[in-house]
Amino acid sequence: RYYHNITSNTLTIIKAMANHGVGTLIYSSTCATYGEPEKMPITEETTQVPINPYGKAKKMAEDIILDFSKTSDMAVMILRYFNVIGSDPDGRLGEAPRPELRDQGRISGACFDAARGIIPGLKIRGTDYRTRDGTCVRDYIDVTDLIDAHVKALAHAEPGRVGIYNVGTGKGSSVKEFVDACKKATGVDIKVEYLSRRPGDYAEVYSDPSKIRNELNWTAKFTDLQHSLSTAWRWQKAHRNGY
Repeated sequence: RYYHNITSNTLTIIKAMANHGVGTLIYSSTCATYGEPEKMPITEETTQVPINPYGKAKKMAEDIILDFSKTSDMAVMILRYFNVIGSDPDGRLGEAPRPELRDQGRISGACFDAARGIIPGLKIRGTDYRTRDGTCVRDYIDVTDLIDAHVKALAHAEPGRVGIYNVGTGKGSSVKEFVDACKKATGVDIKVEYLSRRPGDYAEVYSDPSKIRNELNWTAKFTDLQHSLSTAWRWQKAHRNGY
């Protein structure tokens, strides 16, 4: 499903853009294309060795775009997102995945489902990673900052040029730290069950955002986990069914 939805459909949309003279592409990529590098933080020069189908599918899509750009004047910006959290601070927009997709969703969604009693508790997969508390470490980027990165990428997009940027905060938080922040944001003592590792997960990933700061004048502003989760929780409580 990843290869079809990401790789195949990217090829389809690139062809459609070329056929209809669309001149600018801002592409949503992912830090998963890097896999599990030996050195942190991750820069845009870090070798891409994805270790799961999602990351592989995204890297293939990037390769298609880069190859296409060699024979096109399209303005291309590839943004490699780290782990997105939060919601619109004005309470208009939030995230409500379809029920059949909840098991594959973000950890924030699972935390909120547990806090609302939709699921009995939160399952944390892997407590024996080489990290400060044994759980995976990720770079959590607030969606409001991510939107700002898109606006700045669009403003700096130039015909015949490809820009590639990591979009992250530059710091990592562990899953346990994330869950603690979610408990405080929701005010619910979420039940946590610790399980064995999930195949394809990597221990630690966080960004070096200096390139996007220097070239696009972008810096993450919403870097407090509890604040971002509190914003998203307000939306969740006001939109119980996603609307």
